Amino acid sequence: MHYDPVKNVFASIIRTIPFLRIVFYKILDIMFLRSWYVRRELKQLRKIFGDQKIKILDAGTGYGQYAYFMAKHLSPCEIKAIDIKEDWIKDCEEFFSQRKINNVSFAVDDLTKINYSNEFDLIVCVDVMEHIPDDVKVFQNFYNALNENGYLLINTPSIFGGSDVHDKDEESFIGEHARVGYSKEELESKLHPLGFKTFKSKYTYGFWGDKAWRLGIKYPMILLNISKIFFIILPVYYLITFPFTFFMMYLDFRRENKIGSGINFIAKK
Repeated sequence: MHYDPVKNVFASIIRTIPFLRIVFYKILDIMFLRSWYVRRELKQLRKIFGDQKIKILDAGTGYGQYAYFMAKHLSPCEIKAIDIKEDWIKDCEEFFSQRKINNVSFAVDDLTKINYSNEFDLIVCVDVMEHIPDDVKVFQNFYNALNENGYLLINTPSIFGGSDVHDKDEESFIGEHARVGYSKEELESKLHPLGFKTFKSKYTYGFWGDKAWRLGIKYPMILLNISKIFFIILPVYYLITFPFTFFMMYLDFRRENKIGSGINFIAKK
């Protein structure tokens, strides 16, 4: 199954009416458990810097929802948001300009080719690394881009059911993924030789989170890949299922998962 065609439909909708983008951001924050984890860690990382103004690289900004969150909640900060998709970057530029959010700039860039040097205090990379074959090259670029004592936050599927792969012979549920995901040990094996140290690691989407993902994301995405006409019935579907999905996400968010189909990993330079 491919996410991009469905994601592009949402992008075209929020492009036409800027107010819908704010509503869409709120929906993403509520419906995607990874956003719960990422936003919590971002707030905790911000406290480390005290009153210092920090410079952040949003590496693979997508719709721009994390750039929007950080601009509002991680101040004082300056954010550079980059993505390889030119049309999405243009949409974000127009929206942030209309909203007069002046501490975020956007650029089209390829993470395998960025060449920043000692420029950022924090790099945020959410659900991006599973799409990039040459991940070590990107990790090296991240290390070069960070200031001393800077932090790298990576959110990605894990090898424990990430991309809905539970057996070595299964293929990824997401057609755009270059790999199933990462374990804590694999991330450390690639990041530590570059000079990173593990600051924090947490598996997400454990037993309850995985069930919530299936009910709230996987099954609707399957329907939308079959036909876009299912957009019409989505409101009814979520009206029925969302209370159960939300409760299962809350259970996952409050517990320590020994393993999970996602991983939130923070490294320090």
